[in-house]
Amino acid sequence: MSEQNGTILRARGLVKRYGSVTAMDGADFDLYPGEVLAVVGDNGAGKSTLIKTLSGAVLPDAGEVWLDGKRVRFHGPLDARKAGIETVYQDLALAPAQDIATNLFLGRERRNPGISGFLFRKLDSKRMRAEAQRVFDELGIGITSIQQRVETLSGGQRQGVAVARAAAFGTKVVIMDEPTAALGVAESAKVLELIGRIRDRGLPVVLISHNMPHVFEIADRIHVHRLGRRVAVAAPAEHSMNQVVGLLTGALVMGEDGAITEAQHAVTAGLDQ
Repeated sequence: MSEQNGTILRARGLVKRYGSVTAMDGADFDLYPGEVLAVVGDNGAGKSTLIKTLSGAVLPDAGEVWLDGKRVRFHGPLDARKAGIETVYQDLALAPAQDIATNLFLGRERRNPGISGFLFRKLDSKRMRAEAQRVFDELGIGITSIQQRVETLSGGQRQGVAVARAAAFGTKVVIMDEPTAALGVAESAKVLELIGRIRDRGLPVVLISHNMPHVFEIADRIHVHRLGRRVAVAAPAEHSMNQVVGLLTGALVMGEDGAITEAQHAVTAGLDQ
């Protein structure tokens, strides 16, 4: 851990090409324990490819990833999940016709003890409902019944189910892709509160979002991605929203000392040298 500067998830020099298109061009990444790290960038900046690489959905052409100080190479999302990285994608990957408890344990169903579970594969529904209720209570997610079908839930409640599933099984990192994109003001506030609760439990969260007010409300640090690589890491407590927008559009640049200047000034300074 010490040689990785205390990071829980770290990447250096990630490269991914799709034919003549370079989606990642030497991308770096650092996530520290117990923080919410927002990843922001314009469409086409390569942030989705970065996140898919960290969650095992994309295999990079070059570069290295470390999890908890150990080098890892994921060959699929299942590898990342086994390592303790859970991802909540925009489509949520829920089964609407099934109840909340069933959705929480999709792909991880609990079987009955003894021959009925081992031989006949009978599910232990009572145990799954009890465990699901415990997770929801711990995260403060209000629902009518754990046996309620997901198709009867609001958008925010469905997001809550997907996030609860990630929090229940993610032992290292939870990644969330635009969790408030399709939600109203009130439901977005509840999701942000839920993200804060997950952080308070000691589980770091990677938040991909275009919503700058939400980013500045919940993030501890902001990873700015542009042209396939990380161009800056900003802190909401030290940098303004306009500065972060300038960094992701290329109007501003951040120096190694953390100073932010106009991009034209940086170019001019380079020519003078």
